[in-house]
Amino acid sequence: MLEFVVYVLWSPAHGKRYVGMTSNLIKRFASHNKLGTKGWTIRYRPWKVVHVEFYETKRDALLREKLLKTGKGREWIDSNVDFK
Repeated sequence: MLEFVVYVLWSPAHGKRYVGMTSNLIKRFASHNKLGTKGWTIRYRPWKVVHVEFYETKRDALLREKLLKTGKGREWIDSNVDFK
């Protein structure tokens, strides 16, 4: 059973991207776009989900999230994710 999600959000209005990990993408996306009142993502609303990956373990998801936040990970995102 796949329980963890690594996701990439895109803010078209601000040209920003955000990489995160969660066990509940719907709830987490709502917190980025509507519910949250503090944090980095609030400044760049609205967000849209442009990429998701599913993992069976939290460890695997955290490792992938960490990788996507590196220079090589950002290059991978730029080459493989459609921001439209």
